[in-house]
Amino acid sequence: MTGRLSLATRILASSALATVCLLFLAPFAWVALCSLKGKGQIYLPPPNWLPDPVVWANYKEIFTRLPFALFFKNSFLICILATLGQLASSSLVAFGFARVRFAGREPLFLLLLATMMIPYQVTMIPVYLLFREIGWVDSFLPLIVPQFFGGAFNIFLLRQFFRTIPYDLDEAAFIDGCGKFGVYWRIILPLSKPALTVVAIFTFLWHWQDLIGPLIYLDSLSKRTVALGLAYFRNPYEIGMHLIMAASVVALVPVVVLFVVGQKHILEGISLTGVQR
Repeated sequence: MTGRLSLATRILASSALATVCLLFLAPFAWVALCSLKGKGQIYLPPPNWLPDPVVWANYKEIFTRLPFALFFKNSFLICILATLGQLASSSLVAFGFARVRFAGREPLFLLLLATMMIPYQVTMIPVYLLFREIGWVDSFLPLIVPQFFGGAFNIFLLRQFFRTIPYDLDEAAFIDGCGKFGVYWRIILPLSKPALTVVAIFTFLWHWQDLIGPLIYLDSLSKRTVALGLAYFRNPYEIGMHLIMAASVVALVPVVVLFVVGQKHILEGISLTGVQR
């Protein structure tokens, strides 16, 4: 009887989870199907899920109306360099706060966390004036270089993870003649794949969907990003809702791929750490 109840409970739970997943996936499915419809078919009553006929030319048209391939190249360049900068700088600073004992460590860490409460709108104008004075406006430098100085949230996340790694590993490395940077490079980073992967995913997604930064600093069409490219399609009456949907699907592809690959590496990193937490 208990086995039957357990089986029935699992079936009900699986059915409920499948229903919730379908509800969450329905908007994405609607966007993907509308991207294959012809102009005006989206507004025909009653709403029809399946496109008739299927118009694959919508995806070709968004690349002919605007240099979307160039926008993708620019976005990937910014996102990859910004991610590398955040991983390098945030992990190094987090290592100092987590594994190195020095005077004033805790007050400095609290001061770092306090910067998270400063709204972006407060520093937006002064930072723009600074970058304009040094001639960085209309270049990728304002979007990339600051990422090599760490981020408060990423430093906090990595510091908390680094503190879960036993200090015995550091002491064993010191006995073998390894310095602090060697401990950071050879022990802490290899054991921190899950946290590093999360930081990389968050940083990449943040810059991929960032609209304010590129809108402020990038003026030339050849330097625009995917987020700015989507903004060109914001008028459904001039462009057509079918093209807006197609452009949205194309912009979502890297995000979906990154999530699938990142999820795999997170699970793999947890299984390979070899440290009981």
